[in-house]
Amino acid sequence: MHSFDITMENLSKMEGHANLDVKVRDGRVEDVEFKIMENQRFYEQAVRGQPITTAPQLMSRICGTCSIAHLTCCIEAIEKGVGIIPTDQSLLMKKLAMYGLMIRDHALHLYFFSLPDLIGKDSILDFSENDEKEHKLLHDSFDVKRAGNALSTLIAGKAVHAPYPTVGGFLHTPDQAGVEKTIKELKYARPLVMNLIDLFYNWNEKLERDTDFVGLVTNDYSFIEGKVRSSRGICIREQDYLEHLIRVVIPYSQAPGFEFEGEEFMVGALARMNLNKDALHPETKKSAERYLKAFPCNNIFYNNLAQAIEILHSIDHSVELLENTKFKQEEIQKPVIKEEDIGIGVIEAPRGTLYYKLTIGTSGKIKKANVIVPTAQNQINIEKDIAKLVENNLDKPKEKIEYELEKLIRAYDPCLSCASHFLKVKWL
Repeated sequence: MHSFDITMENLSKMEGHANLDVKVRDGRVEDVEFKIMENQRFYEQAVRGQPITTAPQLMSRICGTCSIAHLTCCIEAIEKGVGIIPTDQSLLMKKLAMYGLMIRDHALHLYFFSLPDLIGKDSILDFSENDEKEHKLLHDSFDVKRAGNALSTLIAGKAVHAPYPTVGGFLHTPDQAGVEKTIKELKYARPLVMNLIDLFYNWNEKLERDTDFVGLVTNDYSFIEGKVRSSRGICIREQDYLEHLIRVVIPYSQAPGFEFEGEEFMVGALARMNLNKDALHPETKKSAERYLKAFPCNNIFYNNLAQAIEILHSIDHSVELLENTKFKQEEIQKPVIKEEDIGIGVIEAPRGTLYYKLTIGTSGKIKKANVIVPTAQNQINIEKDIAKLVENNLDKPKEKIEYELEKLIRAYDPCLSCASHFLKVKWL
């Protein structure tokens, strides 16, 4: 029977850092502690007393990688709290801003973090310019990310910490020359994404475990405005999401864990694809038909495939919206605050469901904030998957187990930059 101790430090190729302790005795995993470190960054406290007009920009600083998600969710919570209903154009621009985020953020994870595992390289920087396949993938990564950045810049002003989205609308609208240039960028990237989809579809990595998948289901797969559903049949309104979450204090982690209806669950691209693939853009469904047959599934490594398909959808829907919209400058809607209000925002960030609950005082300032990020929701599920992976590989050398653990955690695409700065695996 296997009993062993391993210490693994400096897990790379993911957003941020954490610690991991695993204890194996007599051929069984006795304990797994996935520790999200330094999560106490006090943004929920720092936003208190901030005017609702400036709070979204502050909250977007939670994470440089997915800042547009925090910006969008915070604006949504405030607008719902003060009764602002976005115009059709404003809602369309929010969708486009989120598409730009998804394209560049998923591309970062897939090309720079997960693709080296698939190719058998330590880093994308090790890809050889003398190898035709590796050369192409390296340059594809820049082209796809550039398309996402271009879309984000066109709609939101910047790819990171975007200045245009604000409470009540957008401070700037796209010009036609910028629209046409961005459409060309997106169309150029599309066949590159098809190649990426095929690569992750044919990757042989697999870890399957029954779990509940939860996500915001929308009628056009736009990551905003819909109902929260689970693969076990729950369907609730966005504003009721917190009522179904159980906060779990994890003494060894700076971040709490969460259960949905009392059970571990997963949020993210795999959950969205399992729950909502029928809402993908028609061109995406046509081009990715053979790959979409893989869903629904519970293979965590297909979270990578789901992200690649989401890039394709984001490109296809963005091109359609840009080609069929004549943008005009709209007046920013002003909030009318008569009494204390509570606003709830729920969107799908790249890594899963993002929740904001803001209490807005009569002064127009934030009195209280509650933010629940996707990686915290996935924390318990990650531990369950780690335990299963280790037990499935007890006959492997310890170095092999460590590498498999790295790939597993990377498949979740955890955004620990909202939380911590280091991942270390220590076997006890």
